[in-house]
Amino acid sequence: MRAANIVHLGIKELRGLARDPAMLALIVFAFTFSIYSASTAMPEQLNKAAIAIVDEDHSPLSARIADAFFPPFFMLPSMIAQPEMDHRMDAGIDTFALDIPPEFQRDLLAGRRPTIQLNVDATRMSQAFTGAGYVQSIVASEIDAFVRRYRANVPASVELTLRARFNPSLTISWFGSVIEVVNNVTMLSIILTGAALIREREHGTIEHLLVMPVTPLEIMAGKIWSMALVVLAACALSLLFVVQGLLAVPLQGSVALFLAGAAVHLFATTSLGVFLATVARSMPQFGLLLILVLLPLEMLSGGTTPRESMPEIVQYLMLAAPTTHFIMLGQAILFRGAGFETVWPQFIALAVIGLLLFTMALARFRKAVGETA
Repeated sequence: MRAANIVHLGIKELRGLARDPAMLALIVFAFTFSIYSASTAMPEQLNKAAIAIVDEDHSPLSARIADAFFPPFFMLPSMIAQPEMDHRMDAGIDTFALDIPPEFQRDLLAGRRPTIQLNVDATRMSQAFTGAGYVQSIVASEIDAFVRRYRANVPASVELTLRARFNPSLTISWFGSVIEVVNNVTMLSIILTGAALIREREHGTIEHLLVMPVTPLEIMAGKIWSMALVVLAACALSLLFVVQGLLAVPLQGSVALFLAGAAVHLFATTSLGVFLATVARSMPQFGLLLILVLLPLEMLSGGTTPRESMPEIVQYLMLAAPTTHFIMLGQAILFRGAGFETVWPQFIALAVIGLLLFTMALARFRKAVGETA
């Protein structure tokens, strides 16, 4: 293996990528608009939820409950008749529909336990689960104040002192932007490397390489370092200008250490991209394989849902995925300011997984080259 051949083959890949406007647009989109939209679109709290109220009691208490819902948590309530409730919920007009039954105030003052019906459109997940608790708390507070004839301020028997570390303002965009960077590094590294190999096969240039004094290892290594360099540079610029600049996310740790971990991670994911490209026979097949691979890598690696909340068998299986260790590394460095003495196990795990994937991809690539020859 000659280093000069690897360098020249990598430069060839960079030139090919520069002539591909679709891939360039994907890279720019993934590390700019995609990160901004993913971080700002994640709701921090209930905001302008649509609510309708069916007031069948028409009492001072029911009016008091209706007046308790106002912006910014809720839109001004729509006062509707009972037959309209199901139709509006089916049409997606209202997220919440509160039905106050007849004689509600009278039954409450008589010591009975009347029931208020709350209908929730659970398809609006970001609002449904949070908003249902808001509605119950507001209704209970208004009823308690009405019965007592004053708004009580009962001290809690236990005082809870809350200290939020690493994100004291609980700004969810800080979390969303960093996780989106991590996910896009994984996605683009697999796509770019696999597409580069399949593009050569479809254009017939792989046969040209086979008659040149280069080995399959040199061809594969050239694709890996060039595509990894592109993704690493895009990741660094995104952290600098989008995450820290536009979104004003205060990264706690060393960005250089994170990029070093990203480089080791890219060794694994670019090797995975080559492996998938040797399995697929065309770009459509490669796209289908990407769906099967990327979804588990992103959803089960701990970025979207904490690993502790998953079944134990899934936790153990996902330890074989490079994204699991990369997310652990990224969160420790960028959120908690960890140094190398804390994240060295993730570095070793990524290097081992990358070496295994590289070996598997090289074996598959040599076999594919032998079949082509």
